[in-house]
Amino acid sequence: MNSARHAREQLMSWPGLTGGRASCGSEYCVRTGAQEIVHFHSEQEAEVHLSRTMVTKLLPALSESTALRVHNGSGWVTVRLDCRTDIDLLITLVSAALQAGPAVAAEELSGLAADPCTHQRQYAA
Repeated sequence: MNSARHAREQLMSWPGLTGGRASCGSEYCVRTGAQEIVHFHSEQEAEVHLSRTMVTKLLPALSESTALRVHNGSGWVTVRLDCRTDIDLLITLVSAALQAGPAVAAEELSGLAADPCTHQRQYAA
């Protein structure tokens, strides 16, 4: 079983989370309500949507992990899924994303809603 599938199956056991096609066109995402939290772009890579505020706050810790890529000005964090600990890291970030739900809603109200994942950014440029 690949890492992305294993992570998806684990997340789908959480109450309130649903799966489906991502707005960027990726085959699979995890969402809570209408908010997309995780996009799976390949069998070995996922992106988690935190708030921009939370990414800034967590930047020192996020920057220490070789499994993570932080993108300037984005609330999305890319997670490379190479081993079990990377999946655990993804799960932890999803938990943080769920807790950041109110911050994400506040950013949307303040006009920062246009925060496409990096996959969308690459193809929009």
